Formats: sequence, structure tokens, C-alpha cells
Amino acid sequence: MMENATSVHSDVKFLLFQRYLFPPVYILVLVLGLIGNLGALYYFIFKIQQKSPSNIYIINLAVADTLFLFALPFRIHYHLNDSKWIFGDAMCRITGTIFFANMYISITFMTCICVDRYIATLHPHTYLRLRNTWLTALVSGAVWLVSGSAMLAFMLTCPLSTKEKMCFEGFTSKEWSDLAPYSVCSLIFGSLLPSVVILVCYPLVAHRISQIKNSTARGARRIIYAILAITILCFLPYHVVHLVHLLSRLSENQEDDWIYFLRRVTMALVSLNSLLDPILYYFATGHYKWRLKRLRLKKKKGVYSISNGF
Repeated sequence: MMENATSVHSDVKFLLFQRYLFPPVYILVLVLGLIGNLGALYYFIFKIQQKSPSNIYIINLAVADTLFLFALPFRIHYHLNDSKWIFGDAMCRITGTIFFANMYISITFMTCICVDRYIATLHPHTYLRLRNTWLTALVSGAVWLVSGSAMLAFMLTCPLSTKEKMCFEGFTSKEWSDLAPYSVCSLIFGSLLPSVVILVCYPLVAHRISQIKNSTARGARRIIYAILAITILCFLPYHVVHLVHLLSRLSENQEDDWIYFLRRVTMALVSLNSLLDPILYYFATGHYKWRLKRLRLKKKKGVYSISNGF
């Protein structure tokens, strides 16, 4: 029996739900996200001469978001066309893989920013030794190499729906069993572990810098709270619902309607990540002047701080 195909009525209900949910959200994300991310790429690449590690991670994050945004028009057309894919199997694999991979790439680079801020705040002397763009470029290259290899393997081997003209939907139980290893690995290594790093490290950093009374510390807290908010709003709901869905499928239960609707709503929330990421760019470049032109250590009442450290 096909997933989500208990009746013709159910199919129509699901298609209408997707048609009225995804296109408005995706169009909003596409328009505003392109403005924010392309503007950020221009500023960080051409306007900032001396780039900090966090600047480099932000450039990579903006690149990942831009790739995702270029895939959105295909998804918008797909849902407006009642979930009928007309662009061929190859484009389904390419755009579908980019669509879902963006979540894991984005949260990985957010984790890199998190670790960078954690070391800079709690271990400033270590940060001074490690801080160089060569190491940051190596880490970024490793993220893209691993992500690109996983994306290529997924594009070449993942099953496509046998349901007529659908793209990454309507899988049979057999197709779901083939997808299970990808789902488990992406959930653990691409979602849950990076989320734990952000949710553990960032509150520690926020607590430490709350002891530092200057404008740099206040700005750092803002970006910490922004990343925490994006993680909690955009990523965690999807991870939780996806875990419930995966456990249900592995136990060979048919997906309940409420899980279906929650998965679609949380997928829409995930797409907002590319819309909200420019908030991070603003905090990194706006009137807070977080441009790393020099790095200084100041000791105030036993607490070390890094001036202009973002």
C-alpha cells in the first residue's frame, strides 16, 4: 500500500494542504532570502578585506542557503501543480537532494560558528593560537567534501517514488526500508549531534560573556540568542517529528495523518532558516561593527574578552 494513500479523499486532502501551505511560505523565503543571502555574499566577499573565522563560516552558510533558494522554484511549481513533477527524474534527484541537504549543511556551519565563539570566549589563549583562515578553510572544505559525497551518493542510489509523477513522496514500504539508512545517519550525525552542540555550548558562552560589560559582549549575546532561536524554531521541531516518523516507519506502521501534517508544517519551518540567517549576518556586520581587523585581549576583573572578536 502506498504511503499517505489510504483513500482518494485523503490524497486530495493532503494535496490541498500542501498546495496552500508550501507555495506562500516558499515564495516569501525565496524573495527575502535571496536579497539577504546575496547581499551577505557580496559584503563578506568584496567589502571585508581581513576575514575572521566566523566571517568565513558565514560565507559558507550563505552559499548553502543560496543553493537551497535556487532549488525552491522547482518545489513551488511542484506543489502548485498538485504534486505532479514535470522536470524529469534527474532534476527531482538534484533539487530534492539540495532541498533536504541544506538543513544539515546549515546547521553544521552554525555549529562551526558556535564552536568558534565557544573557544574564543572561554579559551581565548587557545583561540589566539588556533585562529587562522587556513584552518577555517580546511574545516569548511571538509564540511563540503563530506556533505557533497553524501549528496552524490544519495542522488545516485536513493529510490524515487513509484507513485505517478511524485518527487520524494508516496514511497512504498520497500522504498522506505531502502531510505532508512540515509534517514538514520542524517538524523543522528546531521541533526541531533550538531543541535546538542549548539544548545549546550551557546548557553555556556552566553553565561560567560554576560560577565563582560562592553558593546562587543552585548553584540555577541545577540548573535548567540539568534542562533539559538533559529535552531529551536526551524530545526528542532523537524528533528523531533522526523524521529517519530522514522520510528513509525521502521516498525512498519503506516504514517498517521497527524504525523503527515506535522512533518509538512515542520518542513515549512525548516525553510525559514534561509530567511532568518541574514539576521546573523546583520549582527556580524551592522552597527555593532563585528569586523575582525585586529584581535586584542583585555583582562578586566579576571575575565578575558576578545575585542572585535567576531
